[in-house]
Amino acid sequence: MSAVGEWLDIGPVDQLPALGARTLPVRGGREIAIFHTANGEVYALANQCPHKAGPLSQGIVHDTTVTCPLHNWRISLVTGEALGEDKGCVPVIPVKIDGGRILIGRAAALEGVA
Repeated sequence: MSAVGEWLDIGPVDQLPALGARTLPVRGGREIAIFHTANGEVYALANQCPHKAGPLSQGIVHDTTVTCPLHNWRISLVTGEALGEDKGCVPVIPVKIDGGRILIGRAAALEGVA
């Protein structure tokens, strides 16, 4: 991971499989889950379901949602909001792609780091 101003370069998009996820540990902070959708979009969320803190990175990615592997809560990758009857929200980390590289927002990624 390298820093580029207000963005952190976390690697190439092509190392993240479609419909897959990877985790990014943050020393002193919360782990981040990076998701790659079937249509090539990339999203990042805190890697904790708002229900029982399930690891969202281990869930099933479909369209712009991920299903928590513990209790099947569906979480929007766009807003971090639980969908349907469920209530709760996961912090969203801003993402942009530049030259085939995934960049995440530095401030949001490092929020809560001592």
